[in-house]
Amino acid sequence: MAISLSVVLLLAIILVVMIRAGSIKAGPAIVAVLFGFFLASTGMAPSIQRFLDSIAQSINSISF
Repeated sequence: MAISLSVVLLLAIILVVMIRAGSIKAGPAIVAVLFGFFLASTGMAPSIQRFLDSIAQSINSISF
């Protein structure tokens, strides 16, 4: 839960920065947000979550 919340927050910040910088307009940004929202309610959501969890675990296991 904490990882998914921080990823959502990070992506929201990136989206706001991109809109303010003019890299992406508000219309396509809204479409992307709605796509993500509806994708989360499909059968693919658990697979995507497992993929993101494995990436987070891989990054976490890297020791410097």
